Amino acid sequence: MKLRIKGNSIRLRLGQSEVQRLANSGIVEERTAFGPAKQECFSYALCASSDVSVVSADFADRRLLIRVPTGMIHQWATTGQVGIDALQRTGNYEGLFILIEKDFECIDAPSGESQADAFPNPQLEAACRPAGGIDG
Repeated sequence: MKLRIKGNSIRLRLGQSEVQRLANSGIVEERTAFGPAKQECFSYALCASSDVSVVSADFADRRLLIRVPTGMIHQWATTGQVGIDALQRTGNYEGLFILIEKDFECIDAPSGESQADAFPNPQLEAACRPAGGIDG
């Protein structure tokens, strides 16, 4: 699972196996260690939850937790739906934008970056089809 934070937006991108794990077990989590001590670790998790009715994000004890209604996760994981997005009120004039997406193969990926778990890119698939849409 990839995490991108910019300003008041959080974006998570999940590979095929992570989407499957989320659908089956209800959680996908990653950790980043900045040093040997427990307090030098940052973690982030995406959780399917029957206790929430909207997408929400919380941050406590060096852990970012994004909870999504279980039905939304099931719909997203079992269809061609690309993403789930939400705007969480933060009590100020801005909100926190949350975007959860399936991770597609990059058209111009860096040579050292594995794309083995990425979803097939629809743009690449379209480029590989013969003109007229008829195979063979």
